[in-house]
Amino acid sequence: MPAALQAFAGQLVQMFLVLLIAPAAAGITRQVKARLMRRRGAPILQGYRDLVKLVRKEAVIAENASWFFRAAPYLIFALTWVAAALVPTFASGLMFNWAADVVALVALLGAARALLALAAMDVGTSFGGIGSSREMMIATLAEPAMLLVVLTLALSAGTTRLAGVAEFYVTQPWAVRVSLALALVALIIVALAENARIPVDNPATHLELTMVHEAMVLEYSGRHLAMIEAASYLKLVVYISLIICMFAPFGMAPAAGGPQAWVVGGLAYFAKMSLAAAVLGIWEVSIAKMRVFRVSEFLGGAFVLAFIAILLAFLSIEVLR
Repeated sequence: MPAALQAFAGQLVQMFLVLLIAPAAAGITRQVKARLMRRRGAPILQGYRDLVKLVRKEAVIAENASWFFRAAPYLIFALTWVAAALVPTFASGLMFNWAADVVALVALLGAARALLALAAMDVGTSFGGIGSSREMMIATLAEPAMLLVVLTLALSAGTTRLAGVAEFYVTQPWAVRVSLALALVALIIVALAENARIPVDNPATHLELTMVHEAMVLEYSGRHLAMIEAASYLKLVVYISLIICMFAPFGMAPAAGGPQAWVVGGLAYFAKMSLAAAVLGIWEVSIAKMRVFRVSEFLGGAFVLAFIAILLAFLSIEVLR
């Protein structure tokens, strides 16, 4: 098989791989939480059934909703899917990995967030306004910390491309780096906030005083809600894949390795994804949700950790010189 065709086939496989495993990753988290609380819980595949059920239902739309309210779910899903497809998963160096820049990834996710916030305010309900304002507050604190984490890794790897970062840390001898440890903690905090997980938000609640993401999607139903739910599943996969790619890329196959190497890399990716989803479930059972007014302190801690990480990365570069 020609190299270009092989790289294209690998990229196509990755696009549909992240789409297929996204509901399962959320299902593993829900199943672990249920078991730890001594409940049977929904099956891991329940997410797929929910999406099919929503697609079959009729979409009920408010009378004063504009065309933007109808188009936003599809745009949000498309942007999130592109972001998930760009992050290297089972192999690095695929056809479109040149575009897998972390700064571009943050821009794609930020555009999807802005679309969701605008769509929530389009109908003019109070819940939509509350959820949008809280979402934007979280975004203003999370995105700077995310960019500092990116710069910390870029200083060591010499690039902001995810494929280059993964290949750099795979080839480097294993060593404990304080800057990377702090950047990892900061990125995990950002991932929890961006995915509306505990302690920032509880995806299973509809209480007015606590909900953030759910407040923005209350007016959606049917196929529109299916698109938004699928995008939320994909967003969780994006951040878990990002953490795996930048901090645990071991087992990732080279793009030129062929289908056999891809299978090994895919199995390693599935194992790491399942482990991360299970750890998320354990974390959410072990900690309580914080008040909305404490979220700024939580994300401020992520910014401080990321800032210290980038300072240590600068110092290490100066010492090596």
